[in-house]
Amino acid sequence: MNTLPEHIAIIMDGNGRWAKQQGFLTRIKGHERGVLALRAATTGAAELGIKYLTVYAFSSENWNRPKPEINALMRILVKSIKKELKTLNNNNIRLNAIGDLSALPKDCQDELQEVMHATAGNDHMVLTLALSYGSRQEITQAVQSLAQQVASGQLKPEDIDQAAIAGALYTADMPDPDLVIRTSGEQRVSNFLLWQISYAELVFLNVLWPDFSKEHLIQAIAQFQGRERRLGKTSEQLK
Repeated sequence: MNTLPEHIAIIMDGNGRWAKQQGFLTRIKGHERGVLALRAATTGAAELGIKYLTVYAFSSENWNRPKPEINALMRILVKSIKKELKTLNNNNIRLNAIGDLSALPKDCQDELQEVMHATAGNDHMVLTLALSYGSRQEITQAVQSLAQQVASGQLKPEDIDQAAIAGALYTADMPDPDLVIRTSGEQRVSNFLLWQISYAELVFLNVLWPDFSKEHLIQAIAQFQGRERRLGKTSEQLK
């Protein structure tokens, strides 16, 4: 328990393949079942004492999917946010969201704001939904913001350091992830938190997201705890 990651990020992958394996005609059932997996991951992380959990719920590239699937995903999102408010409050979890939230349908934006407001006082864990999120987009916007500050005389070019860049990102108010989990067996980060995960441990699990459980979360944390995090130093220095 002394070496738990403070911040876990999860790439929730495999909903469509799960639905296909189960014989469903569309991917939608996989997304619906994925909500249950997210609840298990969230409550499990809170029980273990994880302070921050960030999940890749909908990428900026996902807007290129078929329109019916996008519409279904947005409906599931609105329904789930409403339904999970009680679970969040019962577990003292604050809801947060990052990404281009203005691109979401108005009802999604309204539900997000309502639940974020209703959980604002919770302080046991922060659950962050990455919605309409892309890391290259995030970094580009951060650079543009810093450039505008330089142009207006608020900032000198030589003052732009790593801390300034980190402070201009969506995640400025949280620590970088210690552990990134990706389900489904795929081994890539898919434009997720590229700046923030530069020193994170990566764990790839051969389980489709709808089948993800608290036991899989513990398995990933155990892998994390078995690794030596040198952060650029040598093993001898750490000893």
